Amino acid sequence: MKYKQLGGTGLMVSEFCLGTMTFGGKNDPMSSVMGALDEQAAGQLVNKALEAGLNFFDTANVYGVGESEEILGRSLKGKRHEAVIATKVRFRMGPGPNQVGLSRGHIIQQAEESLKRLGTDYIDLYQIHAPDPLTDWEETLRALDDLVRSGKVRYIGCSNLQGWQMMKANGVSRQLGLHAFQTTQSYYSLAGRDVERDIIPVLQDQKMGLLVWSPLAGGFLSGKYTRDNQGGADDRRNKFDFPPVDREKGYVLIDVLQEIAKTRETSVARIALAWLLNQPAVTSVIVGAKRPDQLQDNLGASGIVLNEDELSRLDQVSRLQPEYPLWNPSVYIEDRYPIQK
Repeated sequence: MKYKQLGGTGLMVSEFCLGTMTFGGKNDPMSSVMGALDEQAAGQLVNKALEAGLNFFDTANVYGVGESEEILGRSLKGKRHEAVIATKVRFRMGPGPNQVGLSRGHIIQQAEESLKRLGTDYIDLYQIHAPDPLTDWEETLRALDDLVRSGKVRYIGCSNLQGWQMMKANGVSRQLGLHAFQTTQSYYSLAGRDVERDIIPVLQDQKMGLLVWSPLAGGFLSGKYTRDNQGGADDRRNKFDFPPVDREKGYVLIDVLQEIAKTRETSVARIALAWLLNQPAVTSVIVGAKRPDQLQDNLGASGIVLNEDELSRLDQVSRLQPEYPLWNPSVYIEDRYPIQK
């Protein structure tokens, strides 16, 4: 297992992170689609991850309506010193008008409740799960900064923000002398490379880390979906068609992934994950699983080094179409970095 710096911090995290959206929540409609694993099954995954060298675990207060955090905390009992725990705040946690969002009250209350559920006295990485259109950035960032200064949170990050929102938030933090976001957690896969337009350039400029969620595009790149086999009615992708995928373009991509996987005698999922591990902006890839063998297969991507031809083939079938003002980005740099002849 390889380890990378978490953003601009000195904290090292494994290149794979165990996502725990599959933990608990059997009575929650969304969680039941994801897996709703009981504590014994979840504990097996945590132990398997630790044995493989993973030290990074991601959850959220909303996963299983708190149950994911509880199960993760109990699964790591006695092993807390081995783990880097990331959790999130933003989405609704109750029926009241203030039990949602990024207000100071909701953030502080949910941080305290997450600490109790996780059975720990600090959170390594506390992330806002999405933007809040009603709360001013200064209020949100001051609340997060207070949590860091109190020792209850070590670092802060964001998730599902646009590039301009990350820049605005970091600008406010610098202006006020507050702790700034060290990471973003964003969707990135061979079937969805949107972050390359403006989010990754922001991360490179701000020295922030990228934590990738849904690296297999909600199972679309798992290897079981093709033009001729689109899965059964009970398959997760067919029950919850998310993230959105251009299926026609996606099947062309899957054809290439299958060819490369066959040549290397490995799985389609491993090739898709290996491509992400090869992207320099990526800090850690979050993988979820329902069974230890699924997790084991995904972690096998760590030892795959794709060659230039394979990377080129995958890039050609998955690359984004240029959008203004980046139709021809070289125009904006050639006069500053002239080609040496």
